[in-house]
Amino acid sequence: MFDFSYSEEQLAVKKMVRKFVDKEIMPYIQEWDAKQHFETSLLKKLADLGLMGVCIPEKYGGQGMDYNTLAIVCEELERGDTAFRTAVSVHTGLNSLTLLQWGDEFQKEKYLIPQAKGEKIGAFGLTEPNAGSDVAAIQTRAVRDGDHYILNGSKTWISLCDVADHFLIFAKTDPDKGHRGITCFIVERTFPGVTTRGFKDKLGIRAGNTGEVILEDVRVPAENRLGEEGEGFKIAMSALDNGRFTVAAGAVGLTQACIEASVKYAKERETFGKPIGRHQLVQQMIAKMVAGYEAARLLVYRVGWMKNRGMRNTREVSLAKWFACDVAFQAAVDAVQIHGANGYSHEFPVERYLRNAKAPVIYEGTREIHQIMQGEYALGYRKDKPLRKNLPKWPFEE
Repeated sequence: MFDFSYSEEQLAVKKMVRKFVDKEIMPYIQEWDAKQHFETSLLKKLADLGLMGVCIPEKYGGQGMDYNTLAIVCEELERGDTAFRTAVSVHTGLNSLTLLQWGDEFQKEKYLIPQAKGEKIGAFGLTEPNAGSDVAAIQTRAVRDGDHYILNGSKTWISLCDVADHFLIFAKTDPDKGHRGITCFIVERTFPGVTTRGFKDKLGIRAGNTGEVILEDVRVPAENRLGEEGEGFKIAMSALDNGRFTVAAGAVGLTQACIEASVKYAKERETFGKPIGRHQLVQQMIAKMVAGYEAARLLVYRVGWMKNRGMRNTREVSLAKWFACDVAFQAAVDAVQIHGANGYSHEFPVERYLRNAKAPVIYEGTREIHQIMQGEYALGYRKDKPLRKNLPKWPFEE
């Protein structure tokens, strides 16, 4: 049985986040983007609204809402700017949900609870200078030393690198085993040997914080190992299922922003004696945005429905992420075209939408990786095996 309506709780969250975006992001985002400024005060405001742990069980400091409510939050935040959806994607989707799925009670008590409350910020460290889609190529090493591991290496393109308190870091404990030799660790910023450096002059998401995490002889307690030795690849892939869910939801919000901007401009701008919205080719571009928006949103909410029921969704979330991000990018291209020369100007938001829309087509699995995955699933070459630990279904057990 399918129900395409929002619950009263979901609708209330949607209205709350939209109001927040209109008040706290929209009036300032053009300036923040131009100055490449990440407004960290918004993280505290998001925490005050309960949005940094919206789908984390109440027993672990969260709001206990369903997974599609997380999608709604990401959709509405990216309507304002990708930078702030990214913050929730990384903190909640990649880090906190991974702790919820794989952490022991000690780790949940120490790290998940303060993150769900927004008192601490979490980040995710998988990508390296020479290892993106090829996860098995990571070079960061972890060597056991008594009750500790010593980590050395570097991570790149890490969102929230300069503001996060906790990082999930993936390192090789057995380099000879390829992806089966990868292990995950919870690393605190305050551990000696941890340094970070934010990037400037990115093509897009300039109002966000992204950069490097460098690890030099970082001693990490063995109790901070997440999962078993050699289980890091499975943990990373399950984390990406959650991250891709939030990225796809954000792409739906960016498409919505493109529709809103294009409709507004098409009604105001006149050529040949009539609003450009009366020209059929402009209508065609807007119509394609609407069709893509509706289809992408259904794919995203299907994944949330599966998550709520505790179902494995690696294939479905891959499709949602690929499709939704492509839709958002094309919507941004068309929005710039509708705006004409003004679309090339920083005075209108659509040029920022276009710059921001490119990154999600690349990160958390490139468009090409997801096409390969979908082809392999269709051909029967790829099958998902059961995981040792699963994300809890909703409603959560107390």
